[in-house]
Amino acid sequence: MTLATLNKTPALESTTLTVLGIESSCDDTAAAVIRHAPAAAPAILSNVVWGQTDLHADFGGVVPEIAARAHAEKLDLAVEEALAEACVTLTDLDAVAVTAGPGLIGGVLSGVMLARGIATATGLPLLGVNHLAGHALTPRLTDATPFPYLMLLVSGGHCQFLLVKGADSFTRLGGTIDDAPGEAFDKVAKLLALPQPGGPSVETAAQNGDSARFALPRPLLDRPGCDMSFSGLKTAVLRTRDALVAEHGGLREQDRADLCASFQASVADLLAGKARRAIALYMDLSPAQPTLAVAGGVAANQTLRAVLQKAAQDAGVQFLAPPLALCTDNAAMIAWAGIEQIRAGKTAPQDFVARPRWPLDTEAKPLIGSGKKGAKA
Repeated sequence: MTLATLNKTPALESTTLTVLGIESSCDDTAAAVIRHAPAAAPAILSNVVWGQTDLHADFGGVVPEIAARAHAEKLDLAVEEALAEACVTLTDLDAVAVTAGPGLIGGVLSGVMLARGIATATGLPLLGVNHLAGHALTPRLTDATPFPYLMLLVSGGHCQFLLVKGADSFTRLGGTIDDAPGEAFDKVAKLLALPQPGGPSVETAAQNGDSARFALPRPLLDRPGCDMSFSGLKTAVLRTRDALVAEHGGLREQDRADLCASFQASVADLLAGKARRAIALYMDLSPAQPTLAVAGGVAANQTLRAVLQKAAQDAGVQFLAPPLALCTDNAAMIAWAGIEQIRAGKTAPQDFVARPRWPLDTEAKPLIGSGKKGAKA
């Protein structure tokens, strides 16, 4: 079956689709199989994710070259495991969907080349998926959320409020003008000698801390609009740490816990405050079923989930957050985004290219600037 065949199928709306998803945009090697019949909820037949934490532990962050090599070594094995777990073969598939960007280009290329090889060998349709669209469409995979809905996409590399109007229709209401929250969590963890990835480490340390001890800033919270900033907050943590080290000759365990708790509270206040403004803009559209959804790796943080849920409840808006396994990078969301493309009749040609940058809202002005590689966000 080709994309042209799929697009010309008279009863596409009633066709059951089985799609293989491949994800390798950062440091998670992932493959998944999803089956969807329009009258039923999507079935995640398999969702294999292999992390690379041990490979990058000594470097304080993800090393692109190491990540790319690990993907090249393990992607085919991840696909084999996903197919076996789903009890399907390549002949049972209707299409292959792969992350084509944005991300670390070496990893993205590894996934695209494998997917292209599978498609060429089998004749299956090949779909290039925007990694961010995978996150943004996750509420439709988990909860069949109708369009339009408000999405806070918050991860290691991205942070933006999106109005999700369709499978390939996104309007950005605001975003970070510098660091993403996940990046800030990683950098704070490194400053405080906590293990990577930083998000879980900071969250765990914060459980024993006093969030009111240090008066850290809430950048841009006093300014209108939905744009955010986290770089200054990270710098404030650095200065506070240095003052503690100078005063006590080192960083005590309680100091570290209190600093983590204060940092996390500042991020929570920032996201909740900007979420309220985004909800107000969203509600001007008078949606029939107003929903605020959150996705991305940072959405796994329970404190942040709680404050966002409170902001939604206060505004009379439904709140949705995916299961933790679907917050971080995974291939199930990529397979689902591919299914959404097919259902919407928006299929990509097989000659798409891997892209390090690929904004969802192509009409919006770049928040962080744009160069030869295109807009970053």
